[in-house]
Amino acid sequence: MRLLILGTGGMANTHAENFAVLPGVEMVAAVDRDPTRVEAFAAKHGVGRRFLSLEEALDWGEFDAVANVTPDAVHYATTMALIKAGKHVFCEKPLATDAEKAFEMAEAAEAAGLINMVNFTYRNVPQLQEARRRVLAGEIGAVKHIEASYLQSWLVSKAWGDWKTETQWLWRLSKSHGSNGVLGDVGVHIFDFAVYGAGADVSQAFARLLTFDKAPGGRIGEYPLDANDSFVMTAQFANGAAGVIHATRWASGHSNDLRLRIYGDKGALEVNHSNKEGSGLRGCLGADVEDFVWRDLEAPKTPTTYERFAQAVRSGLGDDPDFRHAARIQQIVDLAARTEETRREAELKAP
Repeated sequence: MRLLILGTGGMANTHAENFAVLPGVEMVAAVDRDPTRVEAFAAKHGVGRRFLSLEEALDWGEFDAVANVTPDAVHYATTMALIKAGKHVFCEKPLATDAEKAFEMAEAAEAAGLINMVNFTYRNVPQLQEARRRVLAGEIGAVKHIEASYLQSWLVSKAWGDWKTETQWLWRLSKSHGSNGVLGDVGVHIFDFAVYGAGADVSQAFARLLTFDKAPGGRIGEYPLDANDSFVMTAQFANGAAGVIHATRWASGHSNDLRLRIYGDKGALEVNHSNKEGSGLRGCLGADVEDFVWRDLEAPKTPTTYERFAQAVRSGLGDDPDFRHAARIQQIVDLAARTEETRREAELKAP
């Protein structure tokens, strides 16, 4: 697979590092509007070709697939151009800024017969994969209740950098700079974590989005600090289960932590993933339910999304998470924003 990296910001390095170790994958070109950045990226990762626009790269055309690591608002236009050119696409999350565009992207890729996947990075957590397997195997019975959370603290701690002075954080707090706040940034991750692990989509939801005062006048320089910092959601899942999903950037003591608890009528599972403490899976299963005993469970290694995309391109067989799944996740994001505006519960409907 001859791979082009589109966008050479911070996350592009993660893509390059993961694809570089895969047999049969050759990173042949990189694209970025910033000549200094694309030159530095190409030199760092041994990429031979550099382009300052996607149009230049498409005119060259000697690549099979693209890792689209452009800013969120650019995913739609760039991906549609790549699909038109017949290129397989591995896109960063969120797939688009709204579900309508996301479903359009999914339909275009499917009609063209192209491999299309989205980098929901927490699919790489083996414990999540094992939890899903056990749920689908019926080990906890019928799922009744789900709890999911994504906790960060970079608005409290400077461990990740100083958000008051660094643009890589400030833009995430500003709608005019393309941010949909914590809902759009990490909400897509925790929604995917929950629906994938529990094996069921969200069917109805009610959400509250909160934005807290962070600076005098509500802005720092050119950045109005108006994007949401926290959200809480109550949800009903397609399997009938009730759920609570929440995320915040004010969770003191948590660097970047995801947790999923799935309760069934025969047992329960808990997945924890932390950048600081690693990943874990616990279960209260079988006879342990009567004594409230939780035990650590093993999880076999699982292929990463990068590996599965490369394999999908080689085999010509699509894999998950694909564009259509990402569009359904974007529906939940859109639904959350809509219920905040209307102050009424809403139903997730098929496009």
